Amino acid sequence: MWKVVWATLLLLATVCAQRGYAKETKGAPKVGHVSVVIVGGTGDLAKKYLWQGFFHLYANQVSSGYSFSFYGGGLLPKDKATPFLFEALKGVVCPRELSVERCALVKEQFLKLAEYWQLKTSEDYQALGKHLTEQLTQEGIVEAGRLFYLSVPAFAYADIAERINNSCRPTDGAWLRVVLEKPFGHDFSSAQLLSTQLGTSLKDEEMYRIDHYLGKQVVSKILPFRRENSKHLDPIWNKHHIERVEIVLKETLDARGRIPFYDQYGVIRDVIQNHLTEVMTLLTMGLPANLSDVKEVLRNKLKIFSALQHLDRNCATIGQYQNYNLEVQEELNKTKEYYSLTPTFAGIMVHIDIAQYEKMPIILTSGKMLDERLGYARILFKNDIFCVQSHNSVHCKPKQIVFYFGHGTLQYPAILVSKNLFKPDLMDTEWKEITEHKDVSVLGMPISDYYVLTPTVQREAYAELISHIFQGRKDSFISTENLLASWGFWTPLLHGLAKTSPRLYPGGADNGNMLDFKLLGREVNFANEAVVMIPQDHMGGSGAESFQVMQGKYRSAEMVSAWPEELIVRLAADLQASAEKAVREGGRFHLALSGGSSPLALFQRLARHHYSFPWRDTHVWMVDERCVPLTELDSNFRTLHDHLLQHVKMPYFNIHPMPVQMNQRLCVEEDSGALLYESEINQLVNASSFHFVLLGVGYDGHTASLFPGSKLDAHGDSLVALTESPAKPHQRMSLTLRAINQAQKVGVLVMGKSKHELVTQLSRVKDNPNKWPITGIRPTSGRLVWYIDYDALLG
Repeated sequence: MWKVVWATLLLLATVCAQRGYAKETKGAPKVGHVSVVIVGGTGDLAKKYLWQGFFHLYANQVSSGYSFSFYGGGLLPKDKATPFLFEALKGVVCPRELSVERCALVKEQFLKLAEYWQLKTSEDYQALGKHLTEQLTQEGIVEAGRLFYLSVPAFAYADIAERINNSCRPTDGAWLRVVLEKPFGHDFSSAQLLSTQLGTSLKDEEMYRIDHYLGKQVVSKILPFRRENSKHLDPIWNKHHIERVEIVLKETLDARGRIPFYDQYGVIRDVIQNHLTEVMTLLTMGLPANLSDVKEVLRNKLKIFSALQHLDRNCATIGQYQNYNLEVQEELNKTKEYYSLTPTFAGIMVHIDIAQYEKMPIILTSGKMLDERLGYARILFKNDIFCVQSHNSVHCKPKQIVFYFGHGTLQYPAILVSKNLFKPDLMDTEWKEITEHKDVSVLGMPISDYYVLTPTVQREAYAELISHIFQGRKDSFISTENLLASWGFWTPLLHGLAKTSPRLYPGGADNGNMLDFKLLGREVNFANEAVVMIPQDHMGGSGAESFQVMQGKYRSAEMVSAWPEELIVRLAADLQASAEKAVREGGRFHLALSGGSSPLALFQRLARHHYSFPWRDTHVWMVDERCVPLTELDSNFRTLHDHLLQHVKMPYFNIHPMPVQMNQRLCVEEDSGALLYESEINQLVNASSFHFVLLGVGYDGHTASLFPGSKLDAHGDSLVALTESPAKPHQRMSLTLRAINQAQKVGVLVMGKSKHELVTQLSRVKDNPNKWPITGIRPTSGRLVWYIDYDALLG
């Protein structure tokens, strides 16, 4: 019963004799007893890092007047698990600053303060909560707080948080801190659901979502380094001087032993969405006035997330080491016919849509079974010096700053600044400059070509973060807003890659140049074509994979069909051909585009590849618009602007958004917005006949914003009308069937397996525009072409 008190008193007596008493400082955390519970306390993470981190916390804090008790929680009964727990505890190593004598004493007391506790049921948590409270009463000690570290799968978080809330909350005045390990969800929806579930049991200030990369000394030094060297960096930290940013994490290990987790997540979810993304935000966010102001840091991070350009499949390359699928079959008991598409390698290019970084590529890459274990972030600057003869001169070499996380040839964490850039300032004693170097190279340059800064004392990331948790510091942890912003950015790419076959690679040095990739505009492609193909029988293919572009008939009109990428390539080419023909013949091309998600890939294709498109002679019109302000994300025009218009050079007066907002109100008939748009069409479009109208089709057969049961005949000879949608926002503005059917060419784009049933149904129904508005598309003198991908056509 008295072990906590006597252990603390004994240790304090020794420390006080050596150092004198530690005085409590103003604003310091409340001194008293701290209960630490590691749920999953006998697992791999706990053995490798957590117990070591908490031992360092104990060694550093016990002399400040705190007392501790430590509990390793798990599902096994106490008699079976206790030996495993103490096997891990015996392996902890003392901080370097402890003498041999004190190390032995601290370690002995730490072992006495630890015990195993079965935590399997609600009753187990009730018993633990009762024990923690009774211990305080019996030993007459004041409680400072309780720290729960959940080193368990994420699916267990919500239940454990509820049990902690119901049974294990501390006494009044003491704090509760619950630490959550990644993954925090699988995509945006699951992360949002998990955050909501946790929020019913825990306050946001009680949750510490840990990303151990933020505890790495080099990563935590990024913002201070930028601040300390702002006089050098401010003029060059922009697109005019930076060629690109690279954030890299290479691993030599495979996924063996982690397959049940890894096969659900893959490399992007495992390390890129969290570790590398956090580094990216630290490198690119605006410097806060106060680096320790958690709210200001978060605001600046969120500004970066809001400015990140949308990612699609063309922004990434993915690979998978060759033995991975065999490991999946073995560990998940799959048959030999099973093939996993989970990527173990990814190279991704990101762009930030703000003036400072516009068109500046940021490369994030990570993979397993690569040639070396290495992590770094490199800012590669443009070199404005042309060397005529002395190519080995320092001024002819790359200008770069490298935040070196560790391992690799250097073997220690460091910040390296090439000597042809500037000499960095050292503003604190926790870092030092190294001037004597071994004969090693870092990213192709001898280390002697760099100024090298490294921590005076190296500290392990988990130990650092555990110290921050104890102090109640939240600047090194992931907030709910940060988490959801990150998942919101990555989820579309993850969904886009879900059915993409990764390039196979052998692993290690044998990879050679197989995974090298090149940047082409806003696209990323492998640099060579030596692809190991995945057999189609593993993919469940039907033979249609051999099709390229197929032409035929659909509903008595022309049809072009292909796999999604080929279909978009063909549609973009057809659009450009129509534009060039119209400009040759009449000097202008009038294009009307609809909303929805289907055209996004087309917009991006046009922006990234069709540099010779006659944009200066093109007028862009809207087929339909939701009655919302044009700046809102729901606006069709906003989507068109973000994915196409802002990326091409087009006179602003050639862009014609629908006037849904007039007189500070939306789609009011008395404002005559529809008549105004119709008048503009009549004035600028010859015979009110667009050269090309691109439509989509909804699951209910609607097209543009013309919906079933809306009495389309009532529009008469009008070209533009206000309509009602069954889905919110209900009010819409749309071109009428008359306006669409007057076009010289109408394209209908239908994509995705979810549209297969609709495509089948439409192939059988007769023309009935009031029930199936899309069947009312019958150009009077122009052409109708259906662009249907194989997923929609074949299912």
